[in-house]
Amino acid sequence: MVTAASIIFFAYIGFDAVSTQAGEAINPTKDIPFAIIASLLICTLLYILVSLVLTGMVRYDTLDLKAPVASAFDGAGLPIAMYIVTIAATAGLTSVMLVMMLAQTRIFLGMAKDGLLPKGLFGTIHPKFKTPWKSTIFVGAIVSVVAALTPIDKVSEMCSSGTLLAFAMICGAVWLLRVREPNIERPYKAPFLPVVATCGILCNLYLMWGLRTETKISFLIWGTLGVVVYFAYSRHNSNLNKKEE
Repeated sequence: MVTAASIIFFAYIGFDAVSTQAGEAINPTKDIPFAIIASLLICTLLYILVSLVLTGMVRYDTLDLKAPVASAFDGAGLPIAMYIVTIAATAGLTSVMLVMMLAQTRIFLGMAKDGLLPKGLFGTIHPKFKTPWKSTIFVGAIVSVVAALTPIDKVSEMCSSGTLLAFAMICGAVWLLRVREPNIERPYKAPFLPVVATCGILCNLYLMWGLRTETKISFLIWGTLGVVVYFAYSRHNSNLNKKEE
């Protein structure tokens, strides 16, 4: 169950993607928290209801893991519903991929503004559309290659491992920032932050530990690559580091 929870954790990255649009929201202090909480509650409820329906239709060990909903309707003798679900799932997955790439380009844009990534590639804004167009093309190309050459189960597990680590780091970063910069304006403060942050860090790391061994090895490889990029480029070009110097 822990391994399954770890593998499926990538589904929750969509809620994190909402926060990356804060710079483009009309009223981010109000709209972003509402969007995150509302989408989290709605999607969690839908996940639970769909799981209940599927386990009520067919045995769990007979489901096709690559398309469980469609296979459930096919097993129940409803081929027309299977085709409808397949079309809807394809449209849904496409929209999700676009949102994920949109979020990634905004993250790269923020990192480029802080000097952590080259501004020429990741920080260039299109004069007409006002979007990071070079970063969008770059991310789209990388995603296309990975999607074409990598098994989907490996991609999902790698995505989950990265999401778990990111959430654990965010818990620690919020706590650290609260201690170092107590006077920053905060429209919302998480109550009992030391307890909440500690529980968040431990839970995310525990779920990471539940991933398969090959996923952990792959994560260590590309995690090491990220550390190399940071110390080779980002640390020396960081605006914060230059300010301290």
